[in-house]
Amino acid sequence: MGKYDSLHHFFDQCTFPSNGPIHCAVSGGADSSALLILASMTGEEVIAHHVDHGLRPNSSIESDRVARLANQVGAKFRSVALSLEEGPNLEARARSARFDALPDDVLTGHTADDQAETIILHLLRGGGPDALAGMGHEQHPIIKLRRADTESICQICEWTPVEDPSNEDPRFRRNRVRHEVLPLLNEVAERDVVPLLIRAGEIADKDADLLDRLAQEIDVTDAAALASAPIALARRSIRAWLRGEHPPDLASVERVLQVARGEALGTEITGGRSVRRTNGKLRLETLLQEHGELPESG
Repeated sequence: MGKYDSLHHFFDQCTFPSNGPIHCAVSGGADSSALLILASMTGEEVIAHHVDHGLRPNSSIESDRVARLANQVGAKFRSVALSLEEGPNLEARARSARFDALPDDVLTGHTADDQAETIILHLLRGGGPDALAGMGHEQHPIIKLRRADTESICQICEWTPVEDPSNEDPRFRRNRVRHEVLPLLNEVAERDVVPLLIRAGEIADKDADLLDRLAQEIDVTDAAALASAPIALARRSIRAWLRGEHPPDLASVERVLQVARGEALGTEITGGRSVRRTNGKLRLETLLQEHGELPESG
């Protein structure tokens, strides 16, 4: 196997699925290139997906380079071209458009460093214990590796990854966390804080699993049971009940608790829905729009 022999140390830390095909999102940077290289060691069919956001003049060159790497490791290659424009919320819009264009089970090259950044970003947004858990492992098979590891993998394979200038753009909050916040935390702690953040996230993830199991035992439609349950479990039960594409905000959860306690007959929540209480039971309803107006709360 030659030079790939030295990659087994990295490969053994990964969690690739065993039932291919394996779809990999590959931008051409060190992390996603390492993802593709390691995925090719599984023996499964591997497909590299490259998304061109249309934001840089040389983006087609990056696509060609990813195609070359895919050919080198024996993977198939697919490219998708988007047409994004500069403007507000560019990072979020790019991410949303990218994942809309990729298979639902696509794997990404997020590393432990990305995980630490994500945890900090979640906390900055006011997230609770679930946010502290960060990203799961299902679609992030190399998340135990460090960014230095992915660079080493590329060096071992004599592959020069693409340098994405947007990774230095201070307009993006993640970049500021990466280049300013984490280095400052390392300096203050006098150590590498990434393993500390990862460990805290893993503990939070296990705690969240236990609380979710306990919350499932609550009949969320039983107002008395919900009102008398421990607050942490009641909130989780409500969040699971109301969750759509995104979890409900804390204000909506608290208003539903007020309905369960008899402090209100009903409340409107996000997503054009409402929760009403009748004879001790809660029901979730969709607000129907009639003649351009929503019905008044009763």
